[in-house]
Amino acid sequence: MAVPKRKKSKMRVRQRRGQIKAEVAQVSSCTNCGEPRQAHRVCPACGYYRGKQVLTIKAD
Repeated sequence: MAVPKRKKSKMRVRQRRGQIKAEVAQVSSCTNCGEPRQAHRVCPACGYYRGKQVLTIKAD
């Protein structure tokens, strides 16, 4: 079994963990209505995806 020869310092460990961060969701505009929406998702405003209506949205 592999065992480290030396203890990793706190700085080295924290430098490695500092690279791990949350990614911001990619937002693009809907081609049908122009509202902002996430990429590869159905538009929550109009219900269209790739030029086809997938959901029926009720107007309040």
